[in-house]
Amino acid sequence: MLVHLWFGFFAIAFLAALYQWLLLGHADIFSLLMQSTFEMAGLSVEVAIGLIGVLGFWLGLFKIAENAGLINILSRALAPLFLKLMPEIPRGHPAHGSMTMNIAANMLGLDNAATPMGLKAMQDLQGLNRSNDTASNAQILFLVLNTSSVTVLPVTIFMYRAQQGAADPTAVFIPILMATTASTMTGLLAVAWVQKINLFNRVVLGYFTGFAVLLAALTSWLLSLPTDKMAQSSSLLGNLVLFSLIMLFLSWGWFKKKNIYDDFIDGAKQGFNVAIKLIPYLVAMLVAIGLLRASGVLDGLVWLLGQGFSALGVNTDFIQALPTALMKPLSGSGARAIMLETMNNFGVDSFPATVSAIMQGSTETTFYVLAVYFGSVGIKHVRHAIACALLADLAGITVAVLAGYWFFH
Repeated sequence: MLVHLWFGFFAIAFLAALYQWLLLGHADIFSLLMQSTFEMAGLSVEVAIGLIGVLGFWLGLFKIAENAGLINILSRALAPLFLKLMPEIPRGHPAHGSMTMNIAANMLGLDNAATPMGLKAMQDLQGLNRSNDTASNAQILFLVLNTSSVTVLPVTIFMYRAQQGAADPTAVFIPILMATTASTMTGLLAVAWVQKINLFNRVVLGYFTGFAVLLAALTSWLLSLPTDKMAQSSSLLGNLVLFSLIMLFLSWGWFKKKNIYDDFIDGAKQGFNVAIKLIPYLVAMLVAIGLLRASGVLDGLVWLLGQGFSALGVNTDFIQALPTALMKPLSGSGARAIMLETMNNFGVDSFPATVSAIMQGSTETTFYVLAVYFGSVGIKHVRHAIACALLADLAGITVAVLAGYWFFH
């Protein structure tokens, strides 16, 4: 499926360019396309090189925790749930611990920490994969959970809204929580249906109930804070948890009398190899995404959707926010730029800008995550991963629009 999708990006961009040249007289369209390929190819290397340091740091910490036995302890926390959702992962396997920490980092909005944790988890899962180039059921479920992105503390969106002068930067908190929860539950249900996972098991329901209670308590606490303190408190909580985790790794290794410095160096060495291995996959995906944007396909799709909703008699006030939704699965930085552009053009507290912010927090960059996570372990055949992830994206975006109308229209 991935090969057809990737070719489709190029073919659609080429046909759109031909249309603009032959029928609209846009003579420099192919120059723009070629410029985009060079820019995106260069960006791919910049992204991979930029990951070396953070990958090296976190993989070094993982090595300390692994050698000191801490990963095995942490893995027991979610082991019963993972054993039901991913029965092919044996009890006590390191993948349980790395997946737990990745999901926790995503929930706290700590993207820089979540990526290396997720790559480590994908490598752990690859060790159990019977096919070197085909995604396993566990890898697909893990990837879909990442692309749906349950972000409890969308601090960066609060900060962008505050920078643009929003009257209440955190007003989008509950709508984002609703949208991201919808995308995650949809992704989980889709994968469970394909893989025939029983989600009504007592263990699974028990974990989900506990998660719901914890989420409600955290939400209640954040909403009790003054609006001007919510983003600050969210950021403090997230970074406090993250640095406490760093100290836990180091302290545990030191307490166990391990050579934590040598262990760190051994783990950090892996960061370079993992980052360099990502470059071909990033080049392939980012160049294709750049062509869609440069060819005007995304703008044309927004126009068509606007015409379609208008014909159905649906209120189209949200249409100006759709470019963020269309870009989000393709490029995180692109979606962020479009969100900021929408805030600038319509006003940060306008309906399109507010819905755009909710969309930005509803899901992750599906194709980027797919390229990075699967590319890091050489997966070429992704099976049902893309379909389930895009279905989760659709659910998140739909709820983002509905929540926007409910709260702000």
